[in-house]
Amino acid sequence: MTVHLSRHTVRHASKRRRATLLALSLLCCSAVVTALPAGASAAPHSAAAPSAVAFSDEFDGPAGSAVNGGKWQIETGDNVNNHERQFYTAGNNNAALDGQGNLVITARKENPANYQCWYGSCQYTSARLNTSGRFTTAYGHVEARMKVPRGQGMWPAFWMLGDDIGNVGWPNSGEIDVMENVGFEPGTVHGTLHGPGYSGSGGIGAGYTLPGGAAFADAFHTFAVDWAPDSITWSVDGAVYQRRTPADLAGKQWVFNKPFFLILNLAVGGYWPGDPDGNTTFPQQLVVDYVRVTTG
Repeated sequence: MTVHLSRHTVRHASKRRRATLLALSLLCCSAVVTALPAGASAAPHSAAAPSAVAFSDEFDGPAGSAVNGGKWQIETGDNVNNHERQFYTAGNNNAALDGQGNLVITARKENPANYQCWYGSCQYTSARLNTSGRFTTAYGHVEARMKVPRGQGMWPAFWMLGDDIGNVGWPNSGEIDVMENVGFEPGTVHGTLHGPGYSGSGGIGAGYTLPGGAAFADAFHTFAVDWAPDSITWSVDGAVYQRRTPADLAGKQWVFNKPFFLILNLAVGGYWPGDPDGNTTFPQQLVVDYVRVTTG
């Protein structure tokens, strides 16, 4: 996520058809100019050779089920580094399948177990999942289809951290933010790189804004990066809006040629989004249709 220090954490049939088609068709991106304008229509894939599915979670299962522990671990606790307001809980309290093929991460205004946060008694609960120790990837097409929450103070994210973070720390580990949204920008998402010398608010990235004043919370959208040894390219619903290469770092170290793990979370408050206000309603939900990684 964009501002922090080390953070060490008919429909089912149609989804399966989409997964099969994805496995047969996804490819690495073709070249585009850096920081393409929002709404650019360049396709992120060429038609060369098929790709292999390295990771996939379609979130199929009974309503109320916890996520697959073979694919995800659930982080717990608060986050002092970003000054977020939530306590991340375990189990299926704030992250559960809905029985309709979605993972639902729910942020609630509550403190049912006297959770303590950096600022005192926690005001909110939510969830954060990662694939550390279960799945990592270096390069490929990383994609999630999601519907984000709405409201001041909400901060959903789909992102990656270098798997060596335990040894080298953040930001030397590198961070790839596939999608972040902050509630005061309902129609904009951000894609960002963080590394040594370009971390926190100095991250390298760009935003993508929906046309016509639409909000991302109104519908599902597909957020993706195409990651190669010398480039990372972001797209929304297949429209490429940004490409970054080592040349964009002005001589700073490119730390994206190694394995990374995936993270999904819904934060409440923090330095970037600010706190919820009187107009923010709870509960709020980040609804995830699927997460897929293809390589080759």
